[in-house]
Amino acid sequence: MKILVIEDDRATADYIARGLAEEGHATEVARTGKDGLFLAMSESFDVIVTDRMLPPPDGLAIVRTLRASAISTPVLMLTALGDVERRVEGLDAGADDYLGKPFAFSELHARLRALARRPAGAENAESELVVGGLRMNLLRRTVTLAGVAIELLPTEWRLLEYMMRHPGEVLTRTMLLERVWDFAFDPTTNVVDVHVSRLRRKLEGPDGPALIRTVRGAGYVLDVRPG
Repeated sequence: MKILVIEDDRATADYIARGLAEEGHATEVARTGKDGLFLAMSESFDVIVTDRMLPPPDGLAIVRTLRASAISTPVLMLTALGDVERRVEGLDAGADDYLGKPFAFSELHARLRALARRPAGAENAESELVVGGLRMNLLRRTVTLAGVAIELLPTEWRLLEYMMRHPGEVLTRTMLLERVWDFAFDPTTNVVDVHVSRLRRKLEGPDGPALIRTVRGAGYVLDVRPG
């Protein structure tokens, strides 16, 4: 993978870059938000790692600028451990995942692999998934609901794709973490709930009911409804 790391703390940046190099990845390091945004806008990367707090622009501004420019490169945001509000703020800005500091490199690497992963094999043989009035074109990378286009971020896309492959089934948080984020269950993380909530809002629209139903104490279900 080709990875951009935007981190102003030299020790953290060197730790990440060294670990990624040992795993065989090509890594660019930017130590300011300005330099990181320039690289992200001018070069192609498989995934971007950015700190939340940076010499301006900060991580939030970088992600918002990328999404406003139709650059959908997956972004992992590094945040202060336990700062839930900032984590959610980062996801709302367009980041695909977050990781609290301090962190183990093995977890960082697993999350980056998950963000860069493309569905492969038998599951990707078809060109379109259809659940009621919801349609996902896997070749054109488009989603429509009752003919209306729905714009999704990369993680939202993977989450919805997995749900559309299992309509009407109860999908637990553990299942979603393993299949969408590619890491084991962590009872302290709310990343699944945050992304499901965002996806649900996009699918329900201003007037219609939510298509994703919460099963209390179990998980989530994508309801099957006629188009």
